[in-house]
Amino acid sequence: MSREQIIEEMKQRVFAANLELPQYGLVKLTWGNVSEINRELGVIVIKPSGVKYENMQAEQMVVTDLSGKVLDADSMNPSSDLPTHVVLYQAFDSITSIVHTHSTNSVMWAQAGRDLPAYGTTHADAFYGTVPCTRQLTEAEVCEAYEINTGEVIVETFKERKIQAEEVPGVLVYGHGPFTWGDSPMKAVENSLILDEICLMAKENEQINPKITAIPQYLLDKHYFRKHGAAAYYGQG
Repeated sequence: MSREQIIEEMKQRVFAANLELPQYGLVKLTWGNVSEINRELGVIVIKPSGVKYENMQAEQMVVTDLSGKVLDADSMNPSSDLPTHVVLYQAFDSITSIVHTHSTNSVMWAQAGRDLPAYGTTHADAFYGTVPCTRQLTEAEVCEAYEINTGEVIVETFKERKIQAEEVPGVLVYGHGPFTWGDSPMKAVENSLILDEICLMAKENEQINPKITAIPQYLLDKHYFRKHGAAAYYGQG
């Protein structure tokens, strides 16, 4: 397959994944974006900035190099969150796609500055433990290079807490919202949907039982590893 054909297929996947966001109720207006990387070709494909989902076309997906430089002078402007995606792709070399939304339930936790504990098996099926919330960006970080530093504070959080991006495919950025990732655009969207659902469940859990605690490690292990890793047995293989 030629380089052009590969990029066209990436555009189609990124376009289709972006359209899933409003269908799942994860975005309002234009508050979201999906990207995909191909490291061998040295390209990233991402949603254009500020384009309404109902008007968006696959050919409008923006192609950049791995540093975020737009490759086609006639293309639309890429999502303003592209620099954050670039930082994450550089730091987490196992991920293929990234999603950012302002989905209501995830943003509630991000604005509260709360980590999301693993209160149940729905959480454990996708996220191996607590989904972290980053620290607040400083005024200097926001003013100097906001989107880049958003990526950097995510990477900092995972490094400091020794969290593996493959095991916890998402994060809450303090005061901002969620980023999720996966091995395909649709998987990254799925993780975004799951994250928003478990944020809602956790909020309700804490109202029903203010003394709730995280599930025990053995139950977390069972549910996570029956879907992930060499010994996974969920589904049809």
